[in-house]
Amino acid sequence: MPIAGRARLSPTVSLVLLASILVSFLAASAAPTPLYGVYQERWHFSPVTTTVIFAVYALAVLASLLTFGKLSDHVGRRPVLAVAIAVQILALVVFIFANGVASLLVARLVQGLAAGAATGAVGAAMLDIDRARGTLANSLAPGIGTGSGALLSALLIQYLPAPTRLVYVVLLVILLIQLVGVALMPETVTPMAGARGSLRPDIALPREVRRPVLVVVPVLFAVWALAGFFGALGPALVRSLMNTSIVIGGLVLFVFAVFGSIAVVVQRNTAARTVILTGIIALILGMIITLVSVMAESVPGIFVGLAFGGVGFGSGFQGSLKTVMPLVEAHQRSSVLSVLYVVCYIGFGLPTVIAGFLVVYAGGLPQTADEYSVAVILLALVALLGLRRATRMTSG
Repeated sequence: MPIAGRARLSPTVSLVLLASILVSFLAASAAPTPLYGVYQERWHFSPVTTTVIFAVYALAVLASLLTFGKLSDHVGRRPVLAVAIAVQILALVVFIFANGVASLLVARLVQGLAAGAATGAVGAAMLDIDRARGTLANSLAPGIGTGSGALLSALLIQYLPAPTRLVYVVLLVILLIQLVGVALMPETVTPMAGARGSLRPDIALPREVRRPVLVVVPVLFAVWALAGFFGALGPALVRSLMNTSIVIGGLVLFVFAVFGSIAVVVQRNTAARTVILTGIIALILGMIITLVSVMAESVPGIFVGLAFGGVGFGSGFQGSLKTVMPLVEAHQRSSVLSVLYVVCYIGFGLPTVIAGFLVVYAGGLPQTADEYSVAVILLALVALLGLRRATRMTSG
């Protein structure tokens, strides 16, 4: 809602601000990844606990998306974003003063609630301002945020004091600045009635996008399942094969995310079907290389697999958005984006918890990495079959 006498940000500056908020939220979600090893040493918990802590975030995002995903369509983007940033700041404060597993669980829960509320609103606001650049930013920001958050955290842990606190303080300051930016940003949608009713969980989709959504669901699930595994257990996998520094472990997510972002930029003007097909092929190749590299105990090979996996993630995610979002009306953008992210975060959390149990009770981390690679390959093949079937139906 406009504030009298206060200058408003231009559409371009607003778009940059919104993209930076999405980057900050994803960076905050990735920041604990290099720290899990430190937390484990201090508080003596198993890989199962690590994946549960990781998955609590995904479940909280899922619950928040289902509850608050459409709220910004009714009350406006700015109020939802302001509250979400404030809640994210609260989560960072809990991280700063964490003293055990319970604190980590609370922090991840609060963080997930904030991220779920913000994701639909910020993504829809970027599309409101510019559909083409907004789609690109929605695809690019997760990779940039995830990669920068993990690497920043690893560097601060390795080279600066207060390893379990400093990264959260840095992110907190950034979010405070972005909160001021939201206050100066013009509203991008006209509020409408029905805010209370929008809080009821509802995964209904407009009829015209149901078939495209069914096509992209296996792709989204597969690429986010891969991101979840590397986010929770990737650094530990590298350390199990090579006794190395925390920074090298932080590079796991960074490499994955950077190559995902490169794929998004390179294919920004490419047809959606081609982008998805590229993602599926890169995902399969990446997992085959990872599978062989884990068996051969080759850390460089794992990073090559990570690079291909990142291309698969960026292409699969971007292609899915390009397939669905151009078909959606402005007042439906937040809710449809929220549905897509529900699929993403189920893939992000559930398989990762299963992987954590397999690490402890069924053969250890390398064997679990092999099994997970095979599972992602199978998911990618299902996605490929679905894409081919949809293409035949369209051409027919």
